Amino acid sequence: MSSAILKPLPTWADVVLLPLANLVLAFVVSGLVVLAIGHDPLAALNAIVTGAFGNGYNIGYTLYYSTNFIFTGLAVALAAHAGLFNIGGNGQAYIAGLGVILVVLPLQFLPWWITFPLAIIAGGAVGGFWAFVPGWLQAKRGSHVVITTIMFNFIASAIMVYMVVNVLKPPGILAPESAMIVAEGRMPKLGAFIPWFKNTDVNFTLLLALACLVGVYILIWHTRFGFQMRALGHNPNASTYAGISNSRTIMIVMTLSGALAGMVAVNQIVGVQYRLVLDYVSDAGFVGIAVALMGRNHPIGILLAALLFGALYQGGNELQYVIPGLSKEMVVVIQALVILFTGAMEGLFRPGLQRIFTTLSPGQKANAIAASQVKSES
Repeated sequence: MSSAILKPLPTWADVVLLPLANLVLAFVVSGLVVLAIGHDPLAALNAIVTGAFGNGYNIGYTLYYSTNFIFTGLAVALAAHAGLFNIGGNGQAYIAGLGVILVVLPLQFLPWWITFPLAIIAGGAVGGFWAFVPGWLQAKRGSHVVITTIMFNFIASAIMVYMVVNVLKPPGILAPESAMIVAEGRMPKLGAFIPWFKNTDVNFTLLLALACLVGVYILIWHTRFGFQMRALGHNPNASTYAGISNSRTIMIVMTLSGALAGMVAVNQIVGVQYRLVLDYVSDAGFVGIAVALMGRNHPIGILLAALLFGALYQGGNELQYVIPGLSKEMVVVIQALVILFTGAMEGLFRPGLQRIFTTLSPGQKANAIAASQVKSES
């Protein structure tokens, strides 16, 4: 069958089936790597799955990691729908911590349910500003957003080191960190309400992440601005012809993208660390790129991909204790293979699946039956 007449995959197959096939291939190749270094791949897989979902404690930490990946995945996906590649989620999430701590520390004696929304506003504002500037540079000066967002990651890192070491570190404290938030201003963990999650870091920011998933879905597919954004992503010339201001759309989208990444700071500072420390983002911004790619820039796909990477992070922490010969770096290899097959090689199975769905389509079946009848009559 010629590739020219292959039909596009149904949406559910493109969002679920194709990534699943790539994911299975990634795990098969990972198993071969584990086998090559002299270990049982099924035992390693069992250790990762059990470490991620074996009990409430493990699930709690899986959800904690997934929360950060939801935010950074949404940040990448939102920009992608406008044809932009925001690779600066790490810096935006990092610098947002500065806004969160500067707002929460002076108000830390207030109840957490007051400081929590203020932290959301502060983190979103600073993270959004850090993405707005590259957006403005592309919209007004033609500077490519990929280059500027990469550079802004390094600028954010330098600023945070200076602020934590020279400005925010209390006297007499040797570690590079800010003052601790007092108990009144700390967001409670979900384990305080759900005993199953006791002693884990998952907190109310998880609910914020789920709300952001719904909000981004509504924004992209059920608002006028979402239509403008998608029109820009599909064809900038056509969107200009339709009367859409591309430069305005770029700046707004990048600001919203940075604000979403900034929610990582809320999770980490108000919900987990209770202070500003160096490198608290732990490259969640870069993982968000893989999450968005694997999730096809759709909120449902991002939720599933974030859970997968959260499980790999938590399962990897347990893997090194269950199988001493395998370190946490093995999970990094698995993550790399997942990114390879769901990102760079995401179209590997697409032609084959298109042939299957084209062959099974009602119209194709009817043509095949008619052709066989004509052939038998002749």
